[in-house]
Amino acid sequence: MYRELLGEMVKKGVSKKDLAEKIGVTEKTLFNKLNGKTDFTWSEVKTIRKIVSPEIPLEELFKSSDMRC
Repeated sequence: MYRELLGEMVKKGVSKKDLAEKIGVTEKTLFNKLNGKTDFTWSEVKTIRKIVSPEIPLEELFKSSDMRC
């Protein structure tokens, strides 16, 4: 799960439905990507960053909560 991304979406008022439409996928596909079942494409990553939070580094925005340090 991408907690930072989800948090930024809430802060910016971007719904999952809106984001799915803007990156050209279904809500179910976005759900699967956000839950780590499928990967985001590079194009999707760049578009999401522009929409949600261009000031946050990609590594931080797309850090998976499943990652262990």
